[in-house]
Amino acid sequence: MNALPLTLAKYEILGEIGHGGMATVYRARDRRLAREVALKVIHRHLRQNEEVGRRFAGEALAVAKVKHPNIVEVYDVSGEDEEERYLVTELIEGLTLRQLLTLHAPLPAEMAACIAVEITRALGQAHRHGVVHRDVKPENVLLSMWAEGSDERQRSGDLNAARVKLTDFGIAKLLDAQGVTSTGQVLGSPAHMAPEQIEGGDVDARSDVFGVGVLFYEMLTGVLPFEGKNPAQVLRRVLEGSFVPAERVRPEVGSRYGQIAGTALAHAAIDRYPTATALGEALETELKLVGIDDVRAEIVKFLDDPQRYIEEHVRLIPERLSELACNARRSGEVMVSAGHFNRALAYRPDDTVLLAEVAGLARRARARRSLRKVAFGLGSLLVLAAAAGLGGAVWSRVRQAARDRAGVMRPTAQITAARPAMGVTPQATVPAATTPRASAPPKEPARTWVNRPAAKPSDRGSRLVRTPVVGPQNAKVRIDGVLQSWFAVHELSVGPHTFEFVPPNEECCEVPQAQTVEIVAGEGPQMVRGSIAFRPASLRLEAARGARASCGIAGVIEAGNSRSIPMSQSERHLTCTIFPGPGDNREPKRIDVDLRPGRTFTLTGS
Repeated sequence: MNALPLTLAKYEILGEIGHGGMATVYRARDRRLAREVALKVIHRHLRQNEEVGRRFAGEALAVAKVKHPNIVEVYDVSGEDEEERYLVTELIEGLTLRQLLTLHAPLPAEMAACIAVEITRALGQAHRHGVVHRDVKPENVLLSMWAEGSDERQRSGDLNAARVKLTDFGIAKLLDAQGVTSTGQVLGSPAHMAPEQIEGGDVDARSDVFGVGVLFYEMLTGVLPFEGKNPAQVLRRVLEGSFVPAERVRPEVGSRYGQIAGTALAHAAIDRYPTATALGEALETELKLVGIDDVRAEIVKFLDDPQRYIEEHVRLIPERLSELACNARRSGEVMVSAGHFNRALAYRPDDTVLLAEVAGLARRARARRSLRKVAFGLGSLLVLAAAAGLGGAVWSRVRQAARDRAGVMRPTAQITAARPAMGVTPQATVPAATTPRASAPPKEPARTWVNRPAAKPSDRGSRLVRTPVVGPQNAKVRIDGVLQSWFAVHELSVGPHTFEFVPPNEECCEVPQAQTVEIVAGEGPQMVRGSIAFRPASLRLEAARGARASCGIAGVIEAGNSRSIPMSQSERHLTCTIFPGPGDNREPKRIDVDLRPGRTFTLTGS
C-alpha cells in the first residue's frame, strides 16, 4: 500500500527511506522505465511557500546538469502544475556517512581523507557549474554498500566505481527563500554552517570548503569542532571560530591532517583553501606519502569490511610513518620527521624504539639551539674584540670555550619507555656533565662524564593533567582511587597513576577498565583521554501480524520484533512510520521516538 496520501501517476511508492526537516524520502518504482528510484517529497508546509515553489524546478534542473560520479544523479522533478513538489534521483543502496560514523567513529585518518577527497571532487564539479551546495554534512553523503559479488556489483562492471555520493544540492538555497530559514528548517545543522552563512554574508565555494572541514574534523576525531547545548550556543562558537585542533583531540590524526582541517575551518573565507579542488589536492598529497594512490579502491576496501580495514590500518600505518620519519631525518627535515614519529607513537605509545627516535630528534634539536646561541655569542665577541683590538691569543681562548660548551651536549640520553603526553614531544633525560677542568691552550681539555641514575618520580616534580572524555559528559574520573570531575585540571606527580573513567550509571554505558598511565615531565598539560561507550538502545514493534515500522536509518522492524540501535550520545531522535498489515485499511501512523542508551522503546500499532 502507498505510504503517501497522494497519487503520483509515474511512480509507485514502495516505502519510506527516511525524512528530515526539509523532506521525506521514499523508495519508489518508475512505472515507465521499470527501475527503482529515490523520491524526495518536500514537506507540505514548505511547498506552500510560493517562493519555494517558484524556484524549486529551476534549482533542481540546474543541479541535474552537474554530472559527476560522486554526485547523486537527478532523474526527474515535479512540474509547476503538480500539487506535490518532488525530486527523483538515483537510488543508492547503502547508508549515510552519519550512519557510518555512528558505527565506526572516529575513522582512520587516511580513510577520512579518502572520503573527503571524493566529496571535494563532487563539489569541484558543482562549483565549476556555479552551484554551491550550502549544506555539506554527513547526512547528505551517501555510501554505496554493494556486497562482494552482488548482482548490482556485477552489473556495474566496475569494482572501483564511486562509492561516495553527495546529495541535496541547492535545497538549502531553496529554503532560504522568503525567510524560510527563520523557521529553523535549515538551521538543523548549525555546526556545519560557515560563519558567513550564519551572518547572512556572501556564500561561495569557500563556504562549502568550510563544510568539508567540519565533516573531515568529525571523521578524524568523532566529535564536532563546534559544539554546544543548543543551536544558539553552536552558532556562537562557529562565529567565535575557536576549536581544539584535531591532533590534540586525537593524537593518531597527526599534525599534518590537523593543519589541513584547521585551514579548511578558518573563520575568514580568505584564509581557507580557495577551492574544494585545492583542499582535495592537499589531502591527496598526504595520502600518497603513505602509499595510497587510488582513493576509490581504498574506500571499497574499507566499506567491504570496515573492522578488518581498521585492524590492518592500526598495524601498518605506524610502520609507514616511521619510514617517512627516517627519510625526513636523513634529509635534514627535523620538524617533519618529528611529526611522523609523534603520530606513530600515538598508535604505539610503548614502543621503545620509537621513543628513542623521538628523544634523539629532541636531543639534536636542543644541541642545534645551543650551538646557535654559542654562534650568536661568538659573533658578538668578534665585534667587541675587533673594536678593542684584541690579539689572537684572546680569540683562541674564545674559540676553545665554544668547543668546550658544544661538547656538553654530546652524552647519550637515557630513555624511559613511557607514554608521551598528547601533543608533547617525549623528553630525553640527559646525564649531567662536569665542567671541563681548565688547561693551557691549545691542547684539548680532558672531559669527565658522570652518568647519574634516573630520578625517582617524587624527585622529578609534577605536571598538569587533563582528562577529556569521549562519551557521557556527566561522567567522572577516579584518579588513584579519588573520584573527581573529568573537566578539572589535575596536578599529578611524575610517574605512574591509575585512571578509571566512571559513567553516570551502568544502565546507559559500559564501564571501561582502569588504565595505568605514566605521567612524564614536560611543558603544558598531559592528556589522558577516556572513552565511555554508550549501550545500544532497543526499538520494538508491538502490532498486528504483518505490520511493519520504517524508522529511517534504524531500518524496518517487523511486528513482534526488536532492533538494537547503536548510540553515540545520550539521546537520539527518530521518527517511525507504522504501516498496517495486509487487509488493514487504516492509514500509516507516524510516531516520534526519543531513544536513550540501555533502554527499550516500544512502538504500538493500535
